[in-house]
This record gives sequence, C-alpha cells and structure tokens, in this order.
Amino acid sequence: MTVTHPAAPSPSSYRQSIDGCLSDAIGSHGLSDAEFEHWLDKLAPHLASLQDDYVTGALPVLRIAEDTADLDAAEAALRKLVEGADTVVFFGTGGSGLGGQTLAQFGGWNLPGVSCCSTNSVHKLKTRFYDNLDPLTLAAGLKRLDLETTRFVVTSKSGGTTETIAQLLVTLNAVRAAGLEDRIPQLFLGITEPDKPGKKNGLRALLASLGVPMLDHHTGIGGRFSCLTNVGLIAALARRLDARKIREGAREVIDALRAAKTPAEFAPAVGAATAVALSKERGIRTLVMMPYNDRLGRFSEWFVQLWAESLGKGGEGTSPIPALGPLDQHSQLQLFMDGPREIYVTLVRVASAGHGDMLDPELARIAGQEFLGGKTIGDVVDAQAHAIGEALVQAGRPVRTVDLDTLDEHAMGALLMHFMIETILAGRLLELDPFDQPAVELAKTLTRERLAR
Repeated sequence: MTVTHPAAPSPSSYRQSIDGCLSDAIGSHGLSDAEFEHWLDKLAPHLASLQDDYVTGALPVLRIAEDTADLDAAEAALRKLVEGADTVVFFGTGGSGLGGQTLAQFGGWNLPGVSCCSTNSVHKLKTRFYDNLDPLTLAAGLKRLDLETTRFVVTSKSGGTTETIAQLLVTLNAVRAAGLEDRIPQLFLGITEPDKPGKKNGLRALLASLGVPMLDHHTGIGGRFSCLTNVGLIAALARRLDARKIREGAREVIDALRAAKTPAEFAPAVGAATAVALSKERGIRTLVMMPYNDRLGRFSEWFVQLWAESLGKGGEGTSPIPALGPLDQHSQLQLFMDGPREIYVTLVRVASAGHGDMLDPELARIAGQEFLGGKTIGDVVDAQAHAIGEALVQAGRPVRTVDLDTLDEHAMGALLMHFMIETILAGRLLELDPFDQPAVELAKTLTRERLAR
C-alpha cells in the first residue's frame, strides 16, 4: 500500500500527527516509510475484525456511546442520592476510579481555584475521590466530612475489590458512630455487576443487606475501559457535565472506525501502528503522555493504567509515563530530550493562544523578559507546547501531537475513545488480549491468604 500522508484523517474534535515519528523528520531514529507501511498493513485484518466486533456487538465498548438507558438510570440515582448533600465521595480503585477522576478534573475537580466554582457554581456539590488505601488518609478524610451531608458512591465491577470493601466497611462504621445508621440507604449508592449464578459478589451482598440502591456495572466492559459507562459518567454528572455530549464525542470516533476502509484512514489505527512499530523497529520502551492543560492531568494517569495493564503481558508492552506541560519541562524533559533513546512522547495540545490574563509590557521588561510583554498566559503555554514538539524533533526524538481546538465534553469523549481503541488495536497487533490482567491476580490471592492467617 502507499501512504500519502502520515496522519490519518481524525475526527473533527482533534487532529493527530505522527510526522515527528518518521525518518523524514528525525532521521534514523524515526520510522522509514517502508517500516511504517509494514506495520500499518499488519493492522488491516485487525481493523476489519474490530469493525465486525461493532456490527455483532461482540465488543460492548464500541457500542457504549449509543446507549442512553444507563444514563437515564444514573441521572435518576444521582439526583436522588444528592438531595440535601454538599459532598459526594467516590470509592473505587484502578479503572473504577481513574475514569471518573479524569472526567471530574475536566469538569474542574482538583484544580486550584477552580474546584469549588466554575461548573459547580450553581449546584455547589463538592466531589472527593479515595482510590488508594491508606489508613491515615482515610481516617483524616472521614473525620473532616459532615457525614450527614455527605454521600458515597462505591464502585467495584466484581464486587470483591479488597481496597474498596475496606473503605466501605470503615465508612459504614463511621456513619453508625455518628448516629446515622437508619439513613445508610440514603447516604450510599453502589455500582457493581448484577448477580450471577455461582459467582459471589460481596459488595452487592453487603449493600443489599443494608437496603442501599445499586446501579448495574456493565458486565462486558472492564474497569480501565469503563470511563464512558456509568462508572465514569456518574462522576461527570456530579460535576454538572453533559454526559450525552461526552458519548457523542466518543461516537464520532466509532463512526470513523466504521467508515475506514484501511488503517491509514483511521487515526487510532495509525497511533497503534506507530507505537508498536517504534517498539519493534527502534527499541522504544517508554511512552510519555504529556498534555498541556491542567484539566487533562488525570487523563495522563488514566492512560498509564489503560496502556500498562492492557499491553504489559508475556514480555510485551512499553512502559507509560504520565507528564504534564509545562510543569514537567522542569523535571522530566531533560530525560525525554537527552536520556536513553527509548522514549516516545505524545503531546496533547489544547488551543490556548489569546486566552488568560495579559502580561504587562513594562513589568516584563523590568523582569528581563521583554518577550512576554503584551502576551497572554495562553500565548505562553501555546508557545511552549509547540516549541517542545519542535525541540524533540530537532533532538531526533519520536513525538506525536494531538491538537484540540476546544476542550469540551465532545472533545473529551472523542479523546477517551481514541485511546481505548488505539490500545485495543496495539494489543491485537502484538497478538495478546488487551482485556485481561492475569499477572495481578497472584498478588490479590497472596493478599487474601496473608490477611486470613
């Protein structure tokens, strides 16, 4: 086949370019046209298989963007849950936490000066996430909460996640100690799989015994792929985001999948082929996800789990690193630019030129930074994000760019779906199952055995 341009047509929400990964741009450290075409060609049957999976419904993540019934149920459950509340706490680890955090941060959560206002200016509902298990953090967090006006959303697909169950048990005791035991059904909401014959679901059994309402976790979509299900979207709803627009953005990528006749016509396929080819042909071992926008900081963490847990199997896989620009220009960039030649960087850039406060020319002159005078903060970030891409190219370091004109719900949904499909296709190209995580089960088993002694 002949590739006339290294970047596949992207959905309107974003533009992807892998020019900085090719030998034309970075010399011998990049992929030659022949190498890139070889790996892109190898994706053709996998792209066709993925299209069949959509038609047959064999891969539910490809159909989730079309669903509405689960959103209706989630909206109704959340509306009832937050009556009289000022804070919602989310318990859930790994994929049960990161997807919701990613969308919540896009909606203003955990951003200095933003988290208490902006999207929540009318509702004023605070959101808190406890995904890691630490006795001091959990105890201190519960102590600070007004339990009477706090609500808890507890998520575990299997219903047997040890960390989440432990958080729930401690919280139930705190609620009882506060004299609120009779209100437990109004203070909690569970998200877990429906009952299955012969399979124990501890979370469902416990919550049912307490009269706590529950939403069904999609049985065909695992944790790290669940950001567009009720698991991730209920956090988006708590931040007053439009969940339907998020799914519309994801649907845009699915529409591109269905329309693509070759891998070269589908941006996630181009991304998957590039990542695998750089690994196999140039020894790339590390992938950096580096957005230049505070609202995408948690997105990097979400990507790290998605890529690492999906592809790190049987000796395969590359190690993902989260970064945030321009902050990590002052910490990790030295390694990216001048460390071992085994690093591939993805820059996610949100158009920011002209945004933010203007910088006073006279004060900039006194500070010895005349070039800042008359520019906005957004101009500075825009210049940095583009300059880093150019610097990486000049240093012969593979770099991909993903550009968004606007970071809104539609674009966020498209971005999430792009990287989920890119990961799935990379897994199939590596001839492994991107949906399981067999190695981590041993640690879970040994944990249970140790606690049972």
